[in-house]
Amino acid sequence: MPETTQDLTALADDHLNAARADAHGRSARLLVHDGPLRQSVIALTSGSALDDHVTPPAASLQVLRGKVRLTTEAGGEHLLAAGELWAVPKERHGLLAVEDAVVLLTAVTATA
Repeated sequence: MPETTQDLTALADDHLNAARADAHGRSARLLVHDGPLRQSVIALTSGSALDDHVTPPAASLQVLRGKVRLTTEAGGEHLLAAGELWAVPKERHGLLAVEDAVVLLTAVTATA
């Protein structure tokens, strides 16, 4: 676990600025790595995406800023806005920033 408190507001600001300067419109940082627990902050500029990928055994997505669209391979679509928390479906999924956005991804992996 981190030795100091994480200021999510400051991290969101920093990573959104970094994403705006990035050619792919993305910035991310692993904040917590404790056994199977991982927490990462991910910033995406409007229109930027994380392509379909495999879901860990358990995960949630909390939107800190902006709006994102979570899509699933079964054709599901969930629009999430700042302040919302969603359990990530246990299937391949992708994430699209509908507007500049920052999310906190919490995942539990199968192995420590």
